[in-house]
Amino acid sequence: MAEKKVTKKETAAKATATKKTTTKKACATKKATVAVAVTAENAGFKAGDIYQALAAEGKAMTTSEIAKAASISVEEVLLGAGWLFKEGKIVSVEDKIVLA
Repeated sequence: MAEKKVTKKETAAKATATKKTTTKKACATKKATVAVAVTAENAGFKAGDIYQALAAEGKAMTTSEIAKAASISVEEVLLGAGWLFKEGKIVSVEDKIVLA
């Protein structure tokens, strides 16, 4: 009878160890966040990158397409797009961004 208790304790310990390992792996696979410096200068540069990418393509693009074309992150696209929206340089059409 004492042996059965030891077996249950060992099984519980293994299950706990497996759960901790799985949680660590899940946390490690989460997407890393990108730190974007929110300054007027940086927003202006990103706005320029976006404007040039949209002008080069000549069509409406999604934020992820713009990020790929301009070689910047999606967060930086949003930062620069805010600048361009405020200036009236771009408009949103069917969830895509196009030059005004």
